Amino acid sequence: MVQLVSFLVLALMSIVVIIDLVPKFKEWIKRIHIGRYTDKKKWNEEISKKGALWLVKTPKIKVTDNTRLILLDMVKGNYSKNNIQYWQEASLLLGMTEYINNNKAPDAVKNVFGLLKRKFDQHGDWREKPETVDAAILAYALMKVNFINIDNYKKALDEIWELIKGHIGDDGTVQYRRSMKNYRYVDTIGFICPFLVCYGLRYKNNKCIDLAVRQIKMYEKYGMLNDFQIPYHAYHTKNKLPLGINGWGRGLGWYAIGLIDTWNELPNGTAYKEEMEKSVREFARVILTYQQQNGSWTWTIIRDESNPDSSATATLAWFLLNASKIKDISTQCKKGLNMSLDYLMKVTRKNGEVDFSQGDTKDIGVYSGLFTILPFTQGFCIRTVNKDVF
Repeated sequence: MVQLVSFLVLALMSIVVIIDLVPKFKEWIKRIHIGRYTDKKKWNEEISKKGALWLVKTPKIKVTDNTRLILLDMVKGNYSKNNIQYWQEASLLLGMTEYINNNKAPDAVKNVFGLLKRKFDQHGDWREKPETVDAAILAYALMKVNFINIDNYKKALDEIWELIKGHIGDDGTVQYRRSMKNYRYVDTIGFICPFLVCYGLRYKNNKCIDLAVRQIKMYEKYGMLNDFQIPYHAYHTKNKLPLGINGWGRGLGWYAIGLIDTWNELPNGTAYKEEMEKSVREFARVILTYQQQNGSWTWTIIRDESNPDSSATATLAWFLLNASKIKDISTQCKKGLNMSLDYLMKVTRKNGEVDFSQGDTKDIGVYSGLFTILPFTQGFCIRTVNKDVF
């Protein structure tokens, strides 16, 4: 009996050690010969090939920074959460849709339909009902797939609009979580605003469009570093004070994609379009000021000493690509875009995985110290380089 117990303990310890060590070893192996891409076309082929595979099986993103006793996190259900996966899947879908627009890619199309089948049932509704507004970015990505009949998924889209309405607070803006009703996060701008405009225009619901613009303008009023237009992580709706650090890299990314995709979706000649264009101009000026010489943005952009963050760099590259349509800032934006793409190629593994993205954020002011792959980054790299069409 004692021998059996000893054997089981040793076996369990071996499993724990293997679960901890194997990911580290695999990551070390994959980083050998990193950054060998110099040609955008070849780079696009490799990152898109990986993106297509990840549509089928999206890597789980860790909630914690733990690198030891990972098995305990798995058992407790703390290893990964659906909320994180929504924006991984959404980014891959946005990226691969852009890739399919420019390439004959039957396998990629097949994998897109595979993802849609996993997320939505035969009636066009969610297989698993979303409970957080994070899912809105996946609904937006769904609306950008131009080789499906989006009206077949109207139930799922309506569900997201109802979910967002249920998160509107007393100030008329959308909460990140109902349990944190007095906080407004910069993440939420990226999650909901492009969806609201796209959905509102298609289904003639002006309330959606009004809400998207209000969410952005209120954040610009209360969630920015005065006179610098650099977002904080969040702000409090009662005392109007900002929270977390200002200049968190992925926070800039969330604001950037929310702003630029909202601007893209708004019809030309409208007051909202002109209002958002002013914000695009100003934000382009800000981020170009803080771009590093190697083309990256660091995880806290006002500190040159901090680690470069590929997720911030990929999302800001997408912003600059689209902002370059504005004539008076086009040249500067294109220069910054090319620098950022050059950097992203240099941090791409030989198997096509873009490396060195900051891990998931734990709380306001509590940021990850891990830098590794992130499907979210992969998707925005694919989206940008295919829209840019080198």
